[in-house]
Amino acid sequence: MTRWSHRRGPLRYGSDTRRWTVLMIVLIGSLGVYVAERWMRTPDAPIVGNAFVADGDTLTIAGTRIRLLDIDAPELVQNCLDAQGRDWPCGRQASAQLRSHVRGHDLTCQPKSRDQYGRTLATCTLPDGSNINAWMVAQGWAVTSGYDNVYGAQQADAKAAKRGLWSGSFTPPRQWRQQHPRTDDNSKD
Repeated sequence: MTRWSHRRGPLRYGSDTRRWTVLMIVLIGSLGVYVAERWMRTPDAPIVGNAFVADGDTLTIAGTRIRLLDIDAPELVQNCLDAQGRDWPCGRQASAQLRSHVRGHDLTCQPKSRDQYGRTLATCTLPDGSNINAWMVAQGWAVTSGYDNVYGAQQADAKAAKRGLWSGSFTPPRQWRQQHPRTDDNSKD
């Protein structure tokens, strides 16, 4: 008696193979729908409220952690050098300047995406419509970041006027973080 499993000839699909094929099609389709939804969805609704400032480019409104988009401020524990070459706490000063500027105002933050730490990346404005992200760079408390150089004109103006970080010398925040591996004090999350 010949057994079917040893018989030579065309491979026949069993019910297990069909189930796996259907499962794979469903999984690939679901992944496709998820990706399309993420790329094509409209941006999240604006986040409005009083802000708690964590550092020079991170704040929290109504429980949502927000990273100011297209700027990079020094870390809280980062020091810079003044015009005479003395250390000064530029990270704490950048945070204090942002806190002072937004204190007592409800901000409106327009989400664009999320970063690797799960923070909402957004551009935030005061009630008069002034852009907080641009203000931080224009005052010299942050540098422009990203490929688009969105706040390049504000940075050039701050540098020429020697405002904030530009009053002396400093290590760019991104480079500083690379030189100082993450700790509880300088982590971005």
